[in-house]
Amino acid sequence: MTIADAFETSKHRKNSAHFTAIVNVAAVDGEINEKEHIALQGFAKKLDISADEFIRILKHPDKQPCIAINSCEERLQHMYDFFKMVYADDAIETPEKELIVKYAIGLGVPIKKAQSIVERSIKIFSGHFKFEEYKYLLNT
Repeated sequence: MTIADAFETSKHRKNSAHFTAIVNVAAVDGEINEKEHIALQGFAKKLDISADEFIRILKHPDKQPCIAINSCEERLQHMYDFFKMVYADDAIETPEKELIVKYAIGLGVPIKKAQSIVERSIKIFSGHFKFEEYKYLLNT
C-alpha cells in the first residue's frame, strides 16, 4: 500500500464516520423522512459514500465509530453539515440537539464550547439571532 492509498483510506474512513453520525442525527427523532433522505443522499455524494455503504450505514449506523478531528475548520464543517441535516425538516428536536452536542464532544470540542456552538448554530439556522449578530455575520 502506498502513502497515497493509506491517506485515501483514512480520508474515506473519516468521511464514512461523519456520514454515519449525520445518519444518526437524521434518525434520532424516529424514522428518516423524505427530506432527510434526500439530504442524506447529497451528503453521501459529497462524502464519496457508495450506494452499498449508504444502504449498510442506513441499516446499521451504530456499527461505525466516531473519529476525532484535529482541525478546527474541519470540526466546524462537520457541525455545519449536522445542522444542515437537522434543519432538513425545518426544526430541531431535543434529542437531535443532545446528539449534536455529544458528537461535537466526540469530535474533540470541549464540553462548554460544544454547548455554546450548538446554541449559536441553532440561532443561526432557525433565524433567531439579533441584528448585531446578523451584521457581524455579513461583515466577516
